[in-house]
Amino acid sequence: SGGREHALALKLASSRRVQHVFVAPGNAGSVGPNISPVALLDFAAISAFCKDKAVGLVAVGPEAPLEAGIADALQREGIRVFGPSASAARLESSKSFAKQFMQRHNIPTAPFRVVSSKDEAIAAAKDIGAPVVLKASGLAAGKGVLLPEDDAEFAAALDALFVKKEFGAASDEVVVEQRLEGEEVSVLAFSDGFSIVPLAPAQDHKRLLDNDVGPNTGGMGAYAPAPVATPAVMQQIHQRVLLPTIHGMRREGVRFVGVLFVGLMVTPPTAPAGQTEPFYVLEYNCRFGDPETQAVLPLLDSDLFCIMSACVDGVLDSTPVDILPNASAVAVVCASSGYPGGYAKGKAIQGVVEAECAEGVTVYYAGAQRAGDQVITSGGRVLAVSAVSQKGLPDAISRAYTAVEHVKFEGVQFRRDIGARALKRLENAGKGVSYEDAGVSIEAGDSLVERIKPLVKRTANAGSAADLGLKGVFDVLAMGYRNPLLVSGTDGVGTKLMLAHATGIHTSVGIDLVAMCANDVLMQGAAPLFFLDYYATGKLQVPLASAVISGIVEGCLQSGCALIGGETAEMPGMYHGEDYDLAGFCVGAVEKDNLLPRQVVPGDVLLGLASSGVHSNGFSLVRHLIKLNGISYADKPSFESTAATLGEALVTPTRIYVKSLLPFLEDRDSGLKALAHITGGGIVGNVPRVLPKGTYAEVDAKAWPLPPLFRWLRSLGNVSADEMLKTFNCGIGMVAVVAADKAASVAARLAESGETVFSLGTVKGATDSKPACCVDVLHKSVLEA
Repeated sequence: SGGREHALALKLASSRRVQHVFVAPGNAGSVGPNISPVALLDFAAISAFCKDKAVGLVAVGPEAPLEAGIADALQREGIRVFGPSASAARLESSKSFAKQFMQRHNIPTAPFRVVSSKDEAIAAAKDIGAPVVLKASGLAAGKGVLLPEDDAEFAAALDALFVKKEFGAASDEVVVEQRLEGEEVSVLAFSDGFSIVPLAPAQDHKRLLDNDVGPNTGGMGAYAPAPVATPAVMQQIHQRVLLPTIHGMRREGVRFVGVLFVGLMVTPPTAPAGQTEPFYVLEYNCRFGDPETQAVLPLLDSDLFCIMSACVDGVLDSTPVDILPNASAVAVVCASSGYPGGYAKGKAIQGVVEAECAEGVTVYYAGAQRAGDQVITSGGRVLAVSAVSQKGLPDAISRAYTAVEHVKFEGVQFRRDIGARALKRLENAGKGVSYEDAGVSIEAGDSLVERIKPLVKRTANAGSAADLGLKGVFDVLAMGYRNPLLVSGTDGVGTKLMLAHATGIHTSVGIDLVAMCANDVLMQGAAPLFFLDYYATGKLQVPLASAVISGIVEGCLQSGCALIGGETAEMPGMYHGEDYDLAGFCVGAVEKDNLLPRQVVPGDVLLGLASSGVHSNGFSLVRHLIKLNGISYADKPSFESTAATLGEALVTPTRIYVKSLLPFLEDRDSGLKALAHITGGGIVGNVPRVLPKGTYAEVDAKAWPLPPLFRWLRSLGNVSADEMLKTFNCGIGMVAVVAADKAASVAARLAESGETVFSLGTVKGATDSKPACCVDVLHKSVLEA
C-alpha cells in the first residue's frame, strides 16, 4: 500500500457512515482509531475476510489487482466493489486497446501505431515523424513510457523494449505515437458507468529533479487545481473525453464503475502546425493516481464513501460531489536516496508529528512501515506532505514546504519546485493590465497566421500570385477571361457549429463554409475564383481555429478557388469562451454570354445531384429532435452509416459540386440551363428561384430514395412530408435544369465524374390551377413511409 491508499483510508474513515476501514496489506499509515491493516493479497482470502467482517464496500487502489480481475471475483461473491472490471480496466492495462478505443470513439489523441518488433517501430516512427514517444502497451509500474531525444536514444529505447525486454511481457506490443507539446494535466473523475463527475484538475511532476530534469519517477509531487485546465477547458474535456469514454465503454458492452484517471496534454498557442486539438489524451488509468490523490482528495468537500456507494449503485447523478471552494492543495513527495534506482531501506523517519502541527497539513505514508515504536523507510517514495489552503496556491506551497523541512530520514530527497509552473502563471496574471488581460491575445493571432500560411499556399491559382499571400488581392485577367462578370456569394454555417463543438469535429464546418458560398456562385454559371473567411470567437484557441481553417482550405481546393484573405476577431464578452461563428465570401467569374439561368422552357428535365447528408441547413430542427429523444451525439448511428458516431454522421461536410458541373457551364451546347443549390427552404423553396414566370417544376418524390439519415430524422418527431421538403435537402443537394434532348448525356457524364444523379421531374407550363414559379411534388407521401 502507498500514499494513495493512506489518503483513501483517511478520507473514508472520516465518513459518518463508515465504522472501520481495513487496508490490505497496509503500511505505516494504516493504523488509527478506525483504521487497521490486514495481511491479505489473495482474492479468495480477501473475499472470505469481507464476508466474515461484513464488509460493505471494497475500494481498489492499485492497477494490478484490477487487471487481474479482483472486481469481477469479489462481485461474483456478492461483495460490492468500487473499481472497474478487468474488461473495463483494459483502458489502462493495454495501451494499444486504449488508443484504438479513443480512435473508435473520436476522442482526441496523438497519431499512433501499434507495433510488435523493432523494424515495425522504426517504420512507424518514420511514418509519424520525429520526435515520438514509445510506450509499452502493458502495465509497467508507471515506467514503460520512453521519450527518446535523438537517434541514439531511440535505438537504446528499442533495445530496452524488444531485445532486453526490460518491461517483460508489457512490451510484447508497443505504441509508437507523436510527441506532443504543451502542459500535462491529470483529471480524476468518479463514474457509475452512466454519468461521470471530475475532481479538481491536478498537475503531476514526473521527473526526479527540479526544473523537470532527471529520470522519470512514479511522481515527485502534485498540486490542484491546475490553472492550465481552465473552467472552459474542463468543460470541453468533460464533453469530448470523459462522457465519450464512459458512453463508449457502455456501447461496447462494459460498464465502467470507479475512478477514471485521464492524463492529457493541453496544447499551447504556439504548438506545431499538426497539433490542432486544444488537448489530447495521453493515457487512461482506471484508479486513483499517486501522488495526484494526495492533492485532490483533500479538496473533496463531500463524503467519499457516499460517492463510491453511489457509483456502485448507478446513482451518481443524484449524489453531491462538491469541491472545497477557493482552495488549493499541494503534495510534496519525500523519496529515498537512489530512487528511482536502487535504494536502502530501514531508515528511521522523524519529524512527521511536527510537520502535521502546521495548519492544513497531512502526511501520507507510502513506502514506510512500523517497526516497534519507530517508522522506517521501506520503499522508494516514502511519504507525501500535503497542504491545503483557502488563501491561494502560494500559501498552500509555503505550508507544504515548511512542513517538509521537519521530515528527516537518511538520504531524503524531494523537489523544491512543486507548483512552480502555476506560480509563474499567477505571476504573469499579476502584471500590469494588457490587451491580453482583456481577453485578446495578439500572440495567439500571430501564431494562427503562421500556422495557416503553408495551408493557404496550397490553394493558390493563376490569379493569386504566391507573393500576394493573405493580402486580399486577385488578378482576374490572369485567369484568362475575355468579357467576365463577377459573381459573389456570402454565407455562414448556422447552428451546425453547435454540433462541431459537441463532437469536437471542426474541420468539416470549414468545408461547409466554402461549399455554401461556392455552390451559390456556381448557380450563376460562374467558376469560384477566390474566397475570404471571417472567424469570430470569444477566446482564440489556435489549434481549434487551425482545424476550422484547414477545412476552409480543403473546401477551396475542392472548389478550385484561392483563399486570399480573412479576418479573425477575438471578442471576449460577445461570444462565450471558445464558441465561434463563421462567415465566408466567395467571388467567381463567368463570361457574359454564359450567365445562368438561360432559356428555361416547359419540357426541360430536372436532374438531382445527391447530397452528402444534411449539409448546412435544418440543424436547429435536427438538434431539437435529438434533444427531445434523449439521444447522445456519441451514440452509434441508428441508421445505415459508415460513421462511428451519430455526431460524425451529422457533421459530414456539404458536398461541393464545382468540379463536376464546371465543364457543362463552359459549354453552351451542353444543354444545362439552370442550377438550384438546395439549401434553406429545400427543393420547394430553391428550385422556383431559377424558373421563369409562367412555369413550375413537377417533382416526383418517388424518383429518388429518401436516404436513411433523413428517414431516421423524420421518425424521431413524426415530421410531415411538407416539413421535411421545406427544411431539409432530403438527399438532393443540387438540381440542374437540362434540355430534354441532352438530359441523358448530361446525367451520364455527371455519373462518370462521381455524382449520383436522379431524374426528378420536368418543367411545366403554369395553368390557372398551378401558380407560376412553384414546385409541385407528386407522391410526396413516400417521404412519410
